[in-house]
Amino acid sequence: MNIFPDAFTEMAVLLLFAAAVGTLGIRLRQPLIVAFLVVGILVGPSVLGWVSANDQIDLLAKFGITLLLFVVGLKLDLHIIRTMGPVALATGLGQVLFTSVVGYLIGYAFGMTMITALYVAVALTFSSTIIIVKLLSDKREVDTLHGRIALGFLIVQDLVVVLVMIGLNALNVPGEVSVAQAAFAVLVKGAGFLLFVGLAMRYLLPRLLHMLSHSQELLVLFGIAWGLALAALGVMLGFSKEVGAFVAGVSLASTPYRDALGARLTSVRDFLLLFFFLDLGANLDLGLLGAQLVESVVFSLFVLVGNPLIVMIIMGLLGYRSRTGFLAGLTVAQISEFSLILGALGLSLGHISAETMGLITLVGLITISASTYMIIYSHPLYERLAPWLGVFERRQPHREAEQENVPDDAVPLVVLFGLGRYGNGIARTLRERGWRVLGVDFNPDLVRVGDPTGHPVMFGDVEDPEFIATLPLGRTHWVVSTARERHVNLSLLHSLRSLDYSGRIAITAQALDDAARLEQAGADLILVPYADAASEAADRIMGPDFVRQTLQEHH
Repeated sequence: MNIFPDAFTEMAVLLLFAAAVGTLGIRLRQPLIVAFLVVGILVGPSVLGWVSANDQIDLLAKFGITLLLFVVGLKLDLHIIRTMGPVALATGLGQVLFTSVVGYLIGYAFGMTMITALYVAVALTFSSTIIIVKLLSDKREVDTLHGRIALGFLIVQDLVVVLVMIGLNALNVPGEVSVAQAAFAVLVKGAGFLLFVGLAMRYLLPRLLHMLSHSQELLVLFGIAWGLALAALGVMLGFSKEVGAFVAGVSLASTPYRDALGARLTSVRDFLLLFFFLDLGANLDLGLLGAQLVESVVFSLFVLVGNPLIVMIIMGLLGYRSRTGFLAGLTVAQISEFSLILGALGLSLGHISAETMGLITLVGLITISASTYMIIYSHPLYERLAPWLGVFERRQPHREAEQENVPDDAVPLVVLFGLGRYGNGIARTLRERGWRVLGVDFNPDLVRVGDPTGHPVMFGDVEDPEFIATLPLGRTHWVVSTARERHVNLSLLHSLRSLDYSGRIAITAQALDDAARLEQAGADLILVPYADAASEAADRIMGPDFVRQTLQEHH
């Protein structure tokens, strides 16, 4: 029975309720995924029975899943896989294989059918990139060795989940079509799809994005439209919308606009994902969840303990210290939103039942909640367990020692906002003196021209806090802004302060009157171009030679 007069009122109440429960979740230091799943269960038919606008929620949920995969593809950083090399592939693939095999055996021991046990096992293998990146960012550990390794094997997991989705859709064929025929059709369609995207990346997207980037609103609109369009094309070709959206993101990942676009889309993605979790929770039966409590606890303990153990074993064999293996291993001690999406896909294809979907969701609630505290308190946990973790470490952890002694030249030491005449002059001088510089500008024309010396240049907005958060601030010694508007620089200072940036900050002031305000806001150095230039000119005029000559004339 619908208790609301219309769908609009229902949505408004659901959002208010989600905000309230989300606030409580944040107070408990829980990810919003857990809070939103709880909201879905509470407003579903098992408790309050508020949800009746199922079609609207389902459509928004599909948009959320599509944008999630689009942003994953957009932020696919192959550089991390290359720099981490064997450890990212070994831990990523090794953990997926180990969890799948052991998870399948556990499911089979519980009397599950082969396909059900396989779905549950595969769902247990994926860890949440969104949650891990957020927790590591809050602890300022993204740029640490274990943080970079974790990001490396999370990327490997993301690639595996896309391949799994392709395989599942390939298997969902009519009875009169053989698996071999279906596989061949998938290969042909996939090759054609990738050829189309490759041609677009080569001839269409660079020019189109450059034109659209003059308007941030238009750039974001195109990003969403491109992701949804390729998702729809993926469905038409027999793949899933998730695969199409992922490919759409990858097609833009090599452009200089990817970070700015990803930063703008993150909030939209998180808002729309709320409806996926609402829809998922609202369709769960609490009776089914209670009936599978024993299975969910066993699978949860396996994920919380088994996944970190296999990562530690692999990293120990590769020559890493037990501390690094432990801290990286904790990041896989939960299942992810992809696990729930995979389960929902299996349910829609008729491969698994609602009971199995409820089991996967309950394991997600338990493992995400528990692993969050494990990651937050990872260092105290390691100190307590360190005496027993020596077995996971070689006598000589050579791999870690090598990586600690080699500086990461790819990470900039100076982030410079503004590549105009003044900014380019600063950049050129810094580079001549041995500094590495990452240039950022809001002007797409300057970004397209790039840096003649080959140094990296990014498209980004200094006033966008989400974009600032994507920068490698952990390894940046100086942040320099050549923007002269006071409100722009105050916004940058506020963003850096909220991100706990520990380096130094140089800010350009339009006039001397702004200098005191900017210094009070946290700037370490104030640049006043005309005043600085005048002082330097006077110093050069009144240099040692001039003073010496004047003294001689007086004598």
